[in-house]
Amino acid sequence: MKIKQTIAVALQSLRTNKLRTLLTILGVVVGIFSIIVVMTVITMLQNSIEDGVSQLAKNTFQIQKFPVIMGGGPGSRDKFRNRKDLTLEDYEELSKKLTQAKHIGAEMWNFGSIVKYGNKETNPNIMVAGITLGAMRTNDWKVAYGRGFRENDVQYSNDICLLGNEIVDKLFGSINPVGQVIRVNGKPKLVVGVLEKQPQLFGQSQDNYMVLPITTWQSMYGKRKRSVNITVMSYSKEDYNETIEAAIGYMRAIRKVKPGEENDFDIFSNESIIGMINDITSGVKIGALVVSIIALIAAGVGIMNIMLVSVTERTKEIGIRKALGARKKNILLQFLIEAVVLCLIGGIIGIFIGVGIGNLAGNAINAQSAIPYDWVVLGISLCVFVGVLFGTYPAYKAANLDPIEALRYE
Repeated sequence: MKIKQTIAVALQSLRTNKLRTLLTILGVVVGIFSIIVVMTVITMLQNSIEDGVSQLAKNTFQIQKFPVIMGGGPGSRDKFRNRKDLTLEDYEELSKKLTQAKHIGAEMWNFGSIVKYGNKETNPNIMVAGITLGAMRTNDWKVAYGRGFRENDVQYSNDICLLGNEIVDKLFGSINPVGQVIRVNGKPKLVVGVLEKQPQLFGQSQDNYMVLPITTWQSMYGKRKRSVNITVMSYSKEDYNETIEAAIGYMRAIRKVKPGEENDFDIFSNESIIGMINDITSGVKIGALVVSIIALIAAGVGIMNIMLVSVTERTKEIGIRKALGARKKNILLQFLIEAVVLCLIGGIIGIFIGVGIGNLAGNAINAQSAIPYDWVVLGISLCVFVGVLFGTYPAYKAANLDPIEALRYE
């Protein structure tokens, strides 16, 4: 028999026993669904988080006083708090030495400010950044309209600012904010430009910030007991790691860290955040995979039992086919295909349901819709493997039936 005919006979057999086929498929649906729904939600969360944490431009890292995540138990924060603050002088010295870098910037932040314009004001949740010119490039901030900062704005501590879109929408409506004077914590600032929108994180805006020249920021908030973040962009992905190593070496020399002592600063990058996210979700992925495999093994045992029953019921049919010239491999292939088709039908149904419900769950927390294509391929591969593994014995038994005994079977 040709492959097409074998598949057609297998499908016809499955259609003949609809209830049995449905119950067998159900076990596979549960197994594949359990892994696909979890992976869909995780993929949606990862995509949303990765877009949201991509605050830095490509091939960019940040040198800062505190690590992004502080472990080590009680008292661990004291260790980092006692580090020397990074200063503008550190930034200026690194700028001179780190010739491997394409751009270097410095920034300082204050959280929880209020911005006013006329009789309107924002909530006390505005982030105010003080930056050097290079930080516009290393943070990938672009001016939508108006102008950006100039060197003399930083040099002379000009009272100007750039606004994020959320502040503009809250205070100005249809009014062009460029050229208007706002008050930040009661101090006047001239708006010279509006920044392009940033990606949302779980449906929440990240545009509730404004930017000042770093010297203006320091005159407002002070520079004592406040650490500077230094952002560095390499020329390409190829020299990114080399630039990090060079920056670490120069910073150790600038801050007089002795050989053998650990760094008194930390490196932050988009990649480091994404790596930590992957570490957190990897355990969940392994757990979902284990649950799915257990469910598929249970489904596979069910498939083997059903196929053995099918072989018994169709003993006479097998005898007739052998008498008409069917070879062992034809019978073997037919029953193997039946088992694989059962698994694939269940797997495809499980994938569609898992992706659908996973996206519904993800949308409930404003995560971006996604399809975990790699896990879909893995799910289909598992279905084929289970079908072959648990269908081999019934198929072998059918193929090795004695045709004379099979024809006598009632």
